[in-house]
Amino acid sequence: MIRFYHAPRTRGIRPIWLCEELGIDYEVEMIDFTQEFRATPQWRKISPLGKVPVMVDTANDLLMYESCAMVQYLLDRYGNGQLQPQAGTPEHAIYQQWNWFAESTFARPLGEVVNHSREFPGEKNIPAVVAEMLNRGEQCAIAVGDAIGDNSFILGDDFSAADINLGYTIMLAEHFLPNGLPEHLKSYWERLSARPAFIKATS
Repeated sequence: MIRFYHAPRTRGIRPIWLCEELGIDYEVEMIDFTQEFRATPQWRKISPLGKVPVMVDTANDLLMYESCAMVQYLLDRYGNGQLQPQAGTPEHAIYQQWNWFAESTFARPLGEVVNHSREFPGEKNIPAVVAEMLNRGEQCAIAVGDAIGDNSFILGDDFSAADINLGYTIMLAEHFLPNGLPEHLKSYWERLSARPAFIKATS
């Protein structure tokens, strides 16, 4: 059994969305997302930094707390070759590039906006810092839109797990970027957010 510890609109959407796409059985336990709960010893025991999601695969006695890594594990163990190119090919290298980009490059500045606002609320907030992070996020959004071009998905016409990892970050970008999503990215996001698996994962 796959179990996710999750909170609404957080990165747990990624592996849950994947499970819905592949028909993998799972269960979700929603947690209290307050800082107080996430600082408790019992939660830090399974999530050292107090973050969500956490995934447990009881078949392997496996515990994980990085969403993109969960997606790749689930694909490799339960995906039967679906939603990713063959490992070791140039196509798989590009697929992995977009998986890493989704979190380490694109989501990072958006997350820093949240972190900065939390650590420096109100008048302590430094507008130049927030503006710089939002600019970085916008440049990432433009880069993804340019890479999509006239294709349906990031790797071409076929939907892949890289679209799942990017899709969550685009959801964040739509919320945070003051000018909204670039035109090239809007239709891509509409396709992703209309997928039944995405709708179920976020409901």
